[in-house]
Amino acid sequence: MEHVGVAPMLFTTEEYAARLAAARVRMAEQGLSALLVTDPGNIYYLTGYNAWSFYTPQLVFVPMEGDMILFAREMDANGAFRTTWLEPDNIVGYPERYVHRPHLHPFDWVAYALRARYLIAPATKGCVGLEMDAHFFTPKGYRSLVNALPEWTLVDCFQLVNWVRAIKSPAEIQLMRQAAVFTNLAMHAARDAIEVGARQCDVAAAISQAQILGTEETGGDYPAIVPMLPTGESADTPHLTWNDEKLEPDQAMIVELAGAYRRYHVPMARTFMAGTPTPQLAHLAQATDHALAAVLETVAPGTPVRELSQVFNRTLFEYGYEKASRIGYSIGVGYPPDWGERTISLRSEDQTILQENMTFHLMCGMWMEGYGYEVSESIRVTDTGVECFTSFPRGLVPASTANAESVTLLGNPGARTVPGGPGLARVPPPMVEPRRPSTPRFGFTTPDEETMTGSMSIVPRNSEWADRDPAWPPANPVVGEPEDGIVSREDRT
Repeated sequence: MEHVGVAPMLFTTEEYAARLAAARVRMAEQGLSALLVTDPGNIYYLTGYNAWSFYTPQLVFVPMEGDMILFAREMDANGAFRTTWLEPDNIVGYPERYVHRPHLHPFDWVAYALRARYLIAPATKGCVGLEMDAHFFTPKGYRSLVNALPEWTLVDCFQLVNWVRAIKSPAEIQLMRQAAVFTNLAMHAARDAIEVGARQCDVAAAISQAQILGTEETGGDYPAIVPMLPTGESADTPHLTWNDEKLEPDQAMIVELAGAYRRYHVPMARTFMAGTPTPQLAHLAQATDHALAAVLETVAPGTPVRELSQVFNRTLFEYGYEKASRIGYSIGVGYPPDWGERTISLRSEDQTILQENMTFHLMCGMWMEGYGYEVSESIRVTDTGVECFTSFPRGLVPASTANAESVTLLGNPGARTVPGGPGLARVPPPMVEPRRPSTPRFGFTTPDEETMTGSMSIVPRNSEWADRDPAWPPANPVVGEPEDGIVSREDRT
């Protein structure tokens, strides 16, 4: 593989070659003779192509042998050489007349172009993989490919390239560390903007400015998700953005954001308090922070992902809570509308084993009735434990900066979090209060003390296979691995 384009290489030719080789290994394991990549994050990962063009159909054809070909809208293909390393002959634009036509689809033309290059017959030796769950791959696009390419057997590739992305290279880790600087800056800007009487939109504007301005040396990228600011009673619901309402005394504001650099994302969530929290919120914050600290103490290579979820729920249970949803997910390259990689989920059913240089957003959100609390850390699995990419106080962070802790903009590489760590001292001690009754609201319940039922012990039928890597079991299993592929901490040597 040679660098033949005019775009500066973000990674070495050797790293791009290794990515393609890893994808082809998985293609062979899944019986694929070719792969059609439509996810903009995966296109970027394989080719370096980066533009706001994913709202129109585009794809990369990846044969088992030979060159990859990028197909994009003609006006976008004309400038693709400015970001991708691909040879100009392998950047192909479909005509503008195919854009937004009710009875035509760009993939009709793409199929014809592949046929004109004599690339259809070689791919009939096996199945051709499609990214069936990619955000920008539509049913109409799928129908066009099926109708235009009857010789091919089109099958789901099950996030093939996404799984290749799960373990980051040293160069990728450095980009994420730079993104973490912007994450800290943006959260610092949020804290400076949050005060009684401030509008939610003013806080969002301060965050967005910090995300893009970055530092004097390096500017930030646009994030895949806008700032999310559930406030007051609305903090009982995740994924809310902002409005023009003003922050009132004794209200909490949740802030979830990400710094982004060269499309690599480092998210973080914190909860700010404009005044005095209720005893219920203070109790919830302490429980969640201690559960997060327990998980960070558990992270290490060789640890089953499901163990992190179990540790989190066991700690929560001591405070009378339970979390039914996942506590995190794999992160790295991100394009709207998501910064997750859609592969590994930190929950009790996931069979993945942690490996060095996997990166996750450890998202500990608790949404109750009329109040909520979020705290998160973006982490890297190191050779011995965990690295937190960012450094920002946890707990119920005071909205006023007068008495707040200082913020370090460079993160805390290699730091480990222990019970009683940053932010925990400010949280009031546990309150003696009745446990919340079971409720179907958003899937969260209080565990039953007698039966210990709930997400800690109940596994839906066949769910243990739902989130596994299609390439499982690994080629080099962990020493001492039992037949079901799960290694307990006691079994590891």
